[in-house]
Amino acid sequence: RFFSTMGVLLPYASTKLASIHALSTLLLLLLIAAHVPSIHGFAYAPNFITKIIEQSTGVTPVGLLDIGGKSDTTDDDATGTLADITASPVADESDMAMLKGPITTRFPPEPNGYLHLGHAKAVSFNFAVARAFAAGNGRCHMRLDDTNPSKEDDEYVQSILEDVRWIQQGLAPFGDDGENQSGEEEVGPWFGNVRKTSDYFQLIYDAAVYLIQSGDAFIDELSAEEMREYRGTLTEPGKESPHRNRPTEENLELFEKMRAGGFADGTYALRAKIDMASPNLNLRDPVIYRIKHESHQATGDEWCIYPMYDFSHPIADAVEGITHSLCTLEFEDHRPLYDWVAERIVKGGFVESKPRQIEFSRLNLKYTILSKRKLIQLVEEKYVTGWDDPRMPTLSGIRRRGVPASAIRLFCERMGISKSDSNIDFGILEDCAREVLDEESPRAFAILDPLKVTVTNLSGSSLEDFEIPRHPKRE
Repeated sequence: RFFSTMGVLLPYASTKLASIHALSTLLLLLLIAAHVPSIHGFAYAPNFITKIIEQSTGVTPVGLLDIGGKSDTTDDDATGTLADITASPVADESDMAMLKGPITTRFPPEPNGYLHLGHAKAVSFNFAVARAFAAGNGRCHMRLDDTNPSKEDDEYVQSILEDVRWIQQGLAPFGDDGENQSGEEEVGPWFGNVRKTSDYFQLIYDAAVYLIQSGDAFIDELSAEEMREYRGTLTEPGKESPHRNRPTEENLELFEKMRAGGFADGTYALRAKIDMASPNLNLRDPVIYRIKHESHQATGDEWCIYPMYDFSHPIADAVEGITHSLCTLEFEDHRPLYDWVAERIVKGGFVESKPRQIEFSRLNLKYTILSKRKLIQLVEEKYVTGWDDPRMPTLSGIRRRGVPASAIRLFCERMGISKSDSNIDFGILEDCAREVLDEESPRAFAILDPLKVTVTNLSGSSLEDFEIPRHPKRE
């Protein structure tokens, strides 16, 4: 059995440990030993997402695994590739046009908790895709989706940035975007500065005003419970709100009063006007702005209304020039709304082009909790010592176990990308950690507790040198 200290493998003795002096000597020898070169060159296999990006940009990816000379994916998940993008009822032929400009992805977590192993897949893949399309000036943005001040905290912001830096350590950063990177917080493997959805609050507000003016949004005063009743079910259409056809001028006046703090939480909301009979519940006049009289960790008390994620997400993507918005499968049903918003802000002149959302399966581990809500409960009810407790499946907890970042990336790459949900055995992650540690960890041969031996049948004196390899699998 072994435990890891500073990336070094040490024997774990269940009986009496060696003396402190002996351990100190061993550590000193290990630290001065020449380090074995690290594993590099991990790569994803070609998948349906890299195929979509290649077909929509004309750029060939590099650095993917060679899978026997096959140029096309053969998984059932990959069939239809480009058709997956245009499956939305609001998509049009412009989706099929070649994209121009840098191929840009992003990692946009909400700062309402620490990152866990499920996020590791999203981090690794978004950064890996951008690197694979270096010929298309590939880049990956780091954005914090801070639209819900009641659950967000600066502690989470700092931990997220630290974890992303850690999991991408040893890989070349994307550099800056010509803007001044002010402060240590901004520096990282991502392209340019750290971005936040709150940076675009004014533009998102202006886009909402535009939707009201164009007749695509209205102010509603139904309660949350009434909205659920009016929404309908999967088998029954919803009912239109009695306020759906409120005059435009009245909608604008009420929205301005919402912005000015003239109403209490929950009394009014801005809803998109789409289709209450749509089979997709997300298109049944969804709420896109709500009132929240809470201080925001980045903007303070400047705002008392905040956009919903489904509204702010496509706007932030479009403003940043994201070409491919890669997200997990739970957002597949939200894609029609994503496209609906993106098309209208393009039409309104807020952005030049709309990004494409593509979904892949999330990472699930057997017997492992990856729900932020449940992980928060473990922390708040003190079942663990904190988010970085080594028993936690958070990246900071995994880091404290001694697992190298390269082992996490290797694990994610071996799991691959598909649209099929699966539960992965935790032992596979442990295998990756052992493989990386075996390859990277320096060794040293030393006699910690020498035993004096008198040789009686050796005439004269002699000195013999021995050469012992530092790694048992190498010369």
